[in-house]
Amino acid sequence: MAQDYASKQPHGFKNHVEKVAIVGIGGQVGRFIVEELLKSGKHKVTAITRADSTSKVPDGVEVRKVNYDDQQSLVEALLGQEVLIITMAVTAPPDQQDKLVEAAAAANVPWVLPNEFGGDPLHLEYKKDTMLGEPKAKALKHIEQLGKSSWIGIVCGFWYEYSLSFSHVTYGFDLKDRTVTFFDDGNTPINTSTWPQTGRAVAKLLGLKILPDDEDDKSACLASFKNKFVYVSSFNISQKDMLDSVMRVTGTSLTDWKVNHEPVKERFAAGQEELKSGNRLGFTKLLYARTFFPDQCGNFEKTRGLHNDILGLPKEDLDESTKIAIKMAEENGGAYVNKLWR
Repeated sequence: MAQDYASKQPHGFKNHVEKVAIVGIGGQVGRFIVEELLKSGKHKVTAITRADSTSKVPDGVEVRKVNYDDQQSLVEALLGQEVLIITMAVTAPPDQQDKLVEAAAAANVPWVLPNEFGGDPLHLEYKKDTMLGEPKAKALKHIEQLGKSSWIGIVCGFWYEYSLSFSHVTYGFDLKDRTVTFFDDGNTPINTSTWPQTGRAVAKLLGLKILPDDEDDKSACLASFKNKFVYVSSFNISQKDMLDSVMRVTGTSLTDWKVNHEPVKERFAAGQEELKSGNRLGFTKLLYARTFFPDQCGNFEKTRGLHNDILGLPKEDLDESTKIAIKMAEENGGAYVNKLWR
């Protein structure tokens, strides 16, 4: 397909997106995406929420209430929007994203950022083993088959603050009890992102021109990411790197910590068995364990490269992010995160 250029578009063509709708404004990353979009000053943001939603919405954000059992309400909410961002928990009803992308197509929304925000979708074994790959791939294919919208998937790994603070089933840490379980030797590096960095990545992406100006314009634009993935990251680190950061922040030493080791493939298998027995945390355990396999599936910086520089993302301070994780562990996670909603 020949490259389009802004200079060859009809009179009145606007070479940037302005109207952005988001689903999941009250979720883990949604609030940070909205904050960065508003901060950029380039976008009009609309929150798509359920009629009974109690999510807090910041000043400057329009709210449109919808009923997921009434497709027309979704279509009407998306009319005039140029981008739909979908952020939902993995526990959301499986047909919810389908309803949204179908409504986006009916409303002629040209761009959709689907509910990716995770591990590398191009690593086939990882996709199969975590059971997330097939439904996500189907969602992307569905967008393409509808023929009205293009998608861009954000690959950012796990949330650093959440994963370090949540419990031993994620990154292996219990910060309150000062225990850590290293998967294998604890030296496997993975890419992991903070919520603010992911919010910045989305805002920077949507701040790009849609098309290059002309044949001589080699700057990044949205069209270059059409139906592709954007790889971003805050840190490329191992569990041992995380522990070193925690010790610096807390002023502790290795003698203050209980360090266990577990073969990562055994941990993955244990998660599978726990899930089969009805323990939903087994899925979390297997998902995180699979990311630390020695096949580099979690190290997409090495296998795919990053788009951080293209998007102009800043370098972050690992210890500052670790401080937030420790605060979250002390204040029961959500209570502390709510303080960050400015």
